[in-house]
Amino acid sequence: MRGPHNIIRLIRTGATLVRSDAMNVVLDAFDAPASLRAMAYALSWPFQFIGYRGDPSLPPATRAIAALGPAYIKFGQILSTRPDVVGPELAAQLRVLQDSLPPFSRDEAMAEVERELGLPAAEIFSEFSEPVAAASIAQVHRARLAQSGQEVAVKVLRPGIERAFHKDVDAFYFAARIVDLFAPSAKRLRPMDVISHFEGVVNGELNLLLESAAASEFAANTEHDENFVLPKIMWDHSSRRVMTMGWADGLPIGDNDLLDAAGHDRTALGHRVLTLFLKHALRDGFFHADMHQGNMKVAANGDIIAYDFGIMGHIDEYTRRVYAEILYGFISRDYKRVAEVHFEAGYVPAHQDVDEFARALRAVGEPIFGMDATHISMGRLLNYLFEVTERFGMETRTELILLQRTMVVVEGVARSLDPHINIWHVAQPVVEDYIKTSIGPRAILSDIAKTARVIARFGPRLPSLVEAALIAQNQTDKSRDKSWMRPAALGIAAGAVLVLVAGHIF
Repeated sequence: MRGPHNIIRLIRTGATLVRSDAMNVVLDAFDAPASLRAMAYALSWPFQFIGYRGDPSLPPATRAIAALGPAYIKFGQILSTRPDVVGPELAAQLRVLQDSLPPFSRDEAMAEVERELGLPAAEIFSEFSEPVAAASIAQVHRARLAQSGQEVAVKVLRPGIERAFHKDVDAFYFAARIVDLFAPSAKRLRPMDVISHFEGVVNGELNLLLESAAASEFAANTEHDENFVLPKIMWDHSSRRVMTMGWADGLPIGDNDLLDAAGHDRTALGHRVLTLFLKHALRDGFFHADMHQGNMKVAANGDIIAYDFGIMGHIDEYTRRVYAEILYGFISRDYKRVAEVHFEAGYVPAHQDVDEFARALRAVGEPIFGMDATHISMGRLLNYLFEVTERFGMETRTELILLQRTMVVVEGVARSLDPHINIWHVAQPVVEDYIKTSIGPRAILSDIAKTARVIARFGPRLPSLVEAALIAQNQTDKSRDKSWMRPAALGIAAGAVLVLVAGHIF
């Protein structure tokens, strides 16, 4: 850890927060104690002159973070998915961060392409445009492949972005340690874990091969989804710092006037966006976690085109089943079952009262179901649900926070297309279909078959494992009667045979 660099960077950060009137907003969001507030102002207020002024038209926190540069912008975007850390008000402010920066030059981008792909850019691309989009980590150019003539999008990382991010992450860790040291009450926010989560997300986005792999997996999962397409990854023209994919031609899904002029059915589009997200989250457990209007287009034939796969969400099969049961319980207004699912999953501590928790959930659900369809919000429900579960001692689960955040974004997209959409009516058949195939007798048989296949892989090792277990038992329990071991061994061997048979059957 480079102390001088970290201290100077943090002083400038504090000075920027003070100069943009964001210091109190940030400290209030983190519920900072008096000692931490005093130290923050002592290290920042006298140095306001070195702080960045930022764009006065932006809200204070957004203004300061945007002025501090790419790492802070990305950190702000990720914190916007963690209302458990920064509170709902600041999270809402951070969600409006503009994911754009001044672009770097076309010549720099072409030089980067040549370094990464090992060929002159003119041999790969017959055309290579000026930047068409510039974000905190990379920018995109429209190009044409020299050999095939196909139009493509070329994403190129910013020069030196890895070093800049790692330098700032170093300072973030330093700040988190200071918070741990001087504000013990803030440990519930787990600042070191938050920075670690941020570092993991950024490291994934700084390797475009990983984004290409995510796009490829997502494409394989959704290959048979009707009216949903993804640009094809050009693996032979992609690398760690350059990603090439097919160009997505279509209308912005956020421009209703253009969609109407082209004759697209916005009601159908709104339903499709929400249905696709739920299918991907429940069926595949792998979903686009940044599914806002800027990352989707509508093709001329009405297909939805998704792109930008830097942030993808993953939830395991068990968590998907829990999530589906919770959603279905709310849809059917079976609050007792929703409460039981939380306890069964271990989300709420066992010492809490399940009936009291069910009543708290009813207080969340009933007012929402009493609303007009245009005001029913799954995002609002999940937000209230989070508040209730936190009150009952539920620990923060990062994968559910990301799912919640994406649900809010997708719902916003769907409602912008169709203000009268009934979120529950759209969600119900998707959730019911998932429950039919993943929960119940058929799912139990499938689980048994999977378990048998996994255990059967150990077939050749079972005799040695049984022998090792018996020897270990002999050595640790010499004083006890060993007569039980022979039938036990026979039982274990018989069980092994049954497992092997089951594995072959299934």
